[in-house]
Amino acid sequence: MNILVTGAAGFVGQNLRIRLSREKDCTVFPFDVANTESDLFEFLANADRIVHLAGINRPPNPSEFMAGNLGLTSTIADALEKMQRPVPIIFSSSIQAELENDYGKSKRAAEERLKLYSERTGAPVCIFRFANIFGKWCKPNYNSAVATFCFNTAHGLPLTIHDPEAPLRLVYIDDVADAIVRELTSELQGFSYASAEPVYASTVGKVAAMIQDIHDKRQKGFIGDYSDSFYKKLATTYLSYVDIPSLATAPELKRDERGWLFELIKSEKAGQIFISTTKPGKKRGNHYHDTKVEKFCLIKGKARISLRKVETTERYDLEVDEQNIQIVDIPPGYTHCIENTGTEDCIVLFWANEVMDPVHQDTYRLEV
Repeated sequence: MNILVTGAAGFVGQNLRIRLSREKDCTVFPFDVANTESDLFEFLANADRIVHLAGINRPPNPSEFMAGNLGLTSTIADALEKMQRPVPIIFSSSIQAELENDYGKSKRAAEERLKLYSERTGAPVCIFRFANIFGKWCKPNYNSAVATFCFNTAHGLPLTIHDPEAPLRLVYIDDVADAIVRELTSELQGFSYASAEPVYASTVGKVAAMIQDIHDKRQKGFIGDYSDSFYKKLATTYLSYVDIPSLATAPELKRDERGWLFELIKSEKAGQIFISTTKPGKKRGNHYHDTKVEKFCLIKGKARISLRKVETTERYDLEVDEQNIQIVDIPPGYTHCIENTGTEDCIVLFWANEVMDPVHQDTYRLEV
């Protein structure tokens, strides 16, 4: 299938092209401002489907809205009608097409031209009235509040918010790309409208606060609630605006005669993950917890994990090594330790179901 994508170098176009590169038997004809009109006509003569993303949403003069959004749409429709090629078209419109502003009027006019094209040729036309799209590679400080908030927060720049309570309806770029591909690969008929889901309803102030929370948590080694799909997508988007050198952070290494230990991930909802090295013959632990539980996983070397129920004498020893990876649960009320029984430093990955609280540690010394 040959697919002409207009606006191919833009935010949605770039993400869609990458998404389409994973489809079988799919060739993309990318058209953008660097192309000529003759390129466009050649693509139109060979395309099996068209995804029309190109448009203007922030021109210097409002009068340019109609020329930019209706103009190219009319050029495409006129050419296809002249060629007598009823090529299916998927058009990226906007929820603002329902409004009376200049941008909305231009998008609505483009929709009407495509409806006429469908009626004249019988070609299927599918219109997406997208909410505000957010995600990786959107240009900040242009026309996306999310992109601007992410970029400015990641770079320590101030945010300008005129009305924190202003409503904001958002849809994620990967959901948009999936929705477009769904329509591309379906049997389109007539003139229709489609949607990309889910659409997240929020406010400008709430979104800015969530992005600030994502930023602050990252600075402290925490992650937020990734079971919330909107929060997860915002966190993913935020990370795409962090400068490459700043992606690497140095944890605080806690060193002693046994080796070192550092915290990898902390979560208010899911506890924390930490990693340690232990030198040959050295032990870690010899304590128990009332409520906290842990998982131990030796990933390098050889060790013995020992457990004993508090106020009993029976001891349990579990031999672990890198040749037979095991994940060992440590129940509450059992004093436990891990001893390096090999000849080289061992590396152990730990998970605890709560972040260590220096004031209320729930950790009590007791030899196994």
